[in-house]
This record gives sequence, structure tokens and C-alpha cells, in this order.
Amino acid sequence: MSSTFQSSLVDTFQRPVDYVRIAVTSRCNLRCSYCMSEAHQESTDAHSQLSKQEIVTIIKVLATLGVTKVRFTGGEPLLRMDIVELVREAKKIAGIKTVNLTTNGLLLDSFLPALVDAGLDAINFSIDTLDRERYHTITRRDEYRRVRDNLDNLLATAVIPTKLNVVLMRDINSDEILRFVDLTREHAVTVRFLELQPFDDHQIWRTGKFFSADKIQELLKSNYSGLQTIRGHSTQYFSYVLPDHKGSIAIIPAFTRNFCSQCNKIRITSDGKIISCLYEQKGLKLLPLLRSNASHESISDLFRKAVSLKPLDGKHSAKDTGRTSMSEIGG
Repeated sequence: MSSTFQSSLVDTFQRPVDYVRIAVTSRCNLRCSYCMSEAHQESTDAHSQLSKQEIVTIIKVLATLGVTKVRFTGGEPLLRMDIVELVREAKKIAGIKTVNLTTNGLLLDSFLPALVDAGLDAINFSIDTLDRERYHTITRRDEYRRVRDNLDNLLATAVIPTKLNVVLMRDINSDEILRFVDLTREHAVTVRFLELQPFDDHQIWRTGKFFSADKIQELLKSNYSGLQTIRGHSTQYFSYVLPDHKGSIAIIPAFTRNFCSQCNKIRITSDGKIISCLYEQKGLKLLPLLRSNASHESISDLFRKAVSLKPLDGKHSAKDTGRTSMSEIGG
């Protein structure tokens, strides 16, 4: 592929890529039934994980290619003790407009002030139930009180824009939709209901727990006559507000994939692979280039190649990803 400088990344379907999700670790301190089983094998080889400087280099290269938005994910990104430094360094890079973080919130009390001081732009807080016993059942950890306290503090102080990610599962937490919507009454939070995906370590996907975006939409419309549709962006395919509510509601058709045609992102795994699509099987190995002191242009060429491989519709073009857990690629 030519090494001629290009000012942006555009795939073969003329979709510009300006958003990168970087999994800074594959480790997690929860074991959610829709993501990672207790028996999931986590990498213990620190040498195979991206270093802070390697992550910064990735962002610098992508910024020259037109990427403006960075999201740090995991696993659980707050398990990396240098996460604050990563946010601070990313915010310094010319061309990067927003640096966001997705977290399960368990350790947020230890990191929030420093993250805000480092310039973090927004947080996606993943919590699937507002009931302690259910939380224990879903996550296999008795950590609800700490997580809920951290959420309440985040909403009460409003120090940073916040979205809640709620994976809905039939007969598990699908009856809590109204409880979550009620949070938008007094808080300027976006509650996002996500469909279950088949990357669950073979735990519950085939047990009838899928709850579709259509069903979520039906429930909302049947319970809220004043529901008003607003314009959502890419993944927030269905977005709504309610009268006298400070926040908003969104539905993300994570499996039915209404938004593939608008995909503008690439993913970097914690072990240094470029994933151009959620359903991609192998990805392109970036780590060897980073560790051989390759030029920025050589790294840029690999990103251009990855973007050129993006399918129009990943789910329907993939036969089998071979992937078991979302923690492997950061969602």
C-alpha cells in the first residue's frame, strides 16, 4: 500500500473513520453472565500488553489520520494504574477532541477526581440492575453498594457528562426499564438500553435471554405517552426525551445492528491488534511494528489497510468470529 500521506481514514464504502476504542486491559474485576465466565482465561503476560507509550504512539498516529475521538475500554480500564496518565497524554495530542472512558464503576471513587483533572470528557457507566441481589447474580460479585454509591455520587455532582449502559436480558432485568428511565427525571444522564450480544463465554446467549430493540421500544412507548423522539447519533439509533426529565433515553441495537452502515470506528485490543469490525476474526498485528521502532508512516499504512478491510455489514458477513468475550476487544 502506498505510503503517501492521507489526511483521513476512509473505508471502501466511503465511511470516514474518526473514532478509536482502545482496550487498555483485558482484565476485569467482575464476571458478568453476558461477557466473561469465571473460567475465562485472562492474559498474565504483561509483555504482550500495550504499554502507556505504545498507546500514546497509536493515538498520535491516528490523530494525523483524522481520528478525533478516543475511548478507553477494557476489560475494566480502571484496573490499569496509569489510566489517568493515559487520559492526560491523549488530551495533549493535537487533533484529539474528546477522550472518554467506559467503566463498570467499581473503582471510580478512587479515580474520578484525577480523571476529571486530567481532562476526561465523558464516562459511560455500565450497570445492568438497580437491585443488589440481581447485581450479585449478574456479575457474580457482591459489589453493588460500592458501585451504586459511585453512580449516585457521579449523578449528584454532575462533574462530567455521563451515560449509563444497561444490557437488557429477558427475565433477568427487563422489568427494570422504568426504574432506569426514572433516573433521567432528576439527572442529565443518558440511559442507554443495549441488546445482548453473543460474546458471553458460552453462558446465556442460547438460553432465550435476548431482548430485542423492538421490544424495548414497545415497552417505552406503552409506558410513556409523552415520549419524544430526538435525533440520535450512529449507535444511539433510537433516542428519546420525556417532558420534565433532565436526561434522555437511547436504545442501542447492538445485535440487530441497524447502524453498521454508519460505522466510524476501529478498535485496538490490549495486546495490540487492530480490529476494524466487531465481528472480525483475527485483526491485524500492530504490536510488532510498535516494538520494532517502525516509522509513523509504516504504522499509518497498517491502519489504512485495516480500514480498507471494514465490511459493509459485519454481523451478516461474518461466519464465526471465534471470540468468546467482549473483554477481548473492548466492546
